[in-house]
Amino acid sequence: QVQLVESGGGLVQAGGSLRLSCTASGVSFNDRAMGWFRQAPGKEREFVATISSSGSNTIYADSVKGRFTISRDNAKNIVYLQMNRLQPEDTAVYYCAARSYSSAYVGISGFGSWGQGTLVTVSS
Repeated sequence: QVQLVESGGGLVQAGGSLRLSCTASGVSFNDRAMGWFRQAPGKEREFVATISSSGSNTIYADSVKGRFTISRDNAKNIVYLQMNRLQPEDTAVYYCAARSYSSAYVGISGFGSWGQGTLVTVSS
């Protein structure tokens, strides 16, 4: 099992930027695809972005495409989510997740390890 700890959330005005980080420990990070998901109040958890183990393949939800960028540093066991042009509808708890496979994946069921989440609040 891999342990995941998110950081970088906070309060930002609409149009601003934040960078989330997710530090992994435990079993091998370099072999695992990673993902970011979010859950807004009263809503179900939804896919945001995913990245393959090598970093060569990324997939984004349509709602964040062109604004968010997922990346990873395998030497440091960290995956990032750079969020630009944030909007109030981006307000949510953001979760980092790890797969047991190397390929990027968009479904929640494909991820077996989850962090505790970090809150992002975007004010209008």
